[in-house]
Amino acid sequence: MKKKEEERKKQIMKAAFNAVSSLGYDNVTLQDIANHANVSKGVVHYYFTSKQNILLELLESITNKIYSYEIKEIAKYQTAIEKLQAYINAVFVSPQENKKFYRVYLDFLAQANGNEEYKKINLKFYENCWGIGREIIELGKTEGVFSQDIDSLTNAKMIRAIIDGSLIQWLTCDLEEQHKFYKDTCFHSLLKLLK
Repeated sequence: MKKKEEERKKQIMKAAFNAVSSLGYDNVTLQDIANHANVSKGVVHYYFTSKQNILLELLESITNKIYSYEIKEIAKYQTAIEKLQAYINAVFVSPQENKKFYRVYLDFLAQANGNEEYKKINLKFYENCWGIGREIIELGKTEGVFSQDIDSLTNAKMIRAIIDGSLIQWLTCDLEEQHKFYKDTCFHSLLKLLK
C-alpha cells in the first residue's frame, strides 16, 4: 500500500510540474493538476491539502533532484576542469528540459518575495550549488589550474550566477539552436573567471 501511495504522489508531483510549466504558477489550479495526472481533484486533495502545499513540495523536490543529478555527474570525473565541464553539462541538459525547468523555476522565484518557505528552499538549493562550485575551485587551486588568489565562496556564487544568467538569457532569446552557444560560452567564461 505504501509503495502505491508513493507512486501516486509522484504522479501528482509530475503533473503539477507539467501544469505549472504549461499554464504558469498563478493560473494553475488543483483541477488542472488533477487533469494532468488523470485523476480526480479529490485524489489530489487526499495527498495534498492545498495548491500551495503541492507547489512547495514540488519546488523542494525539483531542486533536490537537480542537485543530486549534478553531484552524480561531477563525481564521474577527477580533475577540476573536467568537473567544471561536467557541472555545465549537467545544468545545460537539453533545450527542452531547460526550457521546462526554467519556466517553472522562474515562476517560483517570482513568488519567493512573499513566501518564506520558497525563500528557504531556494537558499538551500543555492547553498548546495555554491558547495559544488567551492569543491571544484578548491580542487583547481590544489591542481594549480585556477588562481590561488580567488576566494572560493565568492567565485562559487559567481559560477552559479553566470550559469543561471546564461540560461535565462538563452530562454528569453527563445532560440533553441543557441543552447549550445550559451553552454560553451558559459564554460569558457567560467574558466576565464577562475584562471
